Amino acid sequence: MLDEMDRRILRALQNDGRITNQALADLCHISPAACFERVKRLRKDGYILSTMAVLDPEKLDCALMIFVEILLDRTTGGLFEEFARAVKRRPEIMECHMVGGGFDYLIKVRVKDMAAYRHFLGTTLVDMPGVRETRTYAVLEEVKNTQTLPV
Repeated sequence: MLDEMDRRILRALQNDGRITNQALADLCHISPAACFERVKRLRKDGYILSTMAVLDPEKLDCALMIFVEILLDRTTGGLFEEFARAVKRRPEIMECHMVGGGFDYLIKVRVKDMAAYRHFLGTTLVDMPGVRETRTYAVLEEVKNTQTLPV
């Protein structure tokens, strides 16, 4: 169970994962030792999964974001596992979610430009296990993109 101090720490860490323990303790008005122990416990208990840098996709030639609906030709357990393994091997696929509704998966892809996506679609995506149909949605404007949870 999280108390308000844990939540304060989590909010601060979501804002700046590189904050020093001393600065975090000062921000949360607790001692550095208490802060360190709380962060250690939050990691151990799985509230903090990882700490990473957020990179600029434009500077790294991955400016175009595409969402793709994937419909599989059959929905059996083995095919889901095969498809998931294939997705995990592709660095262009940033996210993949099995969904309920009119299609099976929604993936988020980052590539350099539309030519790069066309190549990915034609040489990779359509050859992934069980893919029967895809629907592509190019992102024109990224209005909000966050990993911050409401803690």
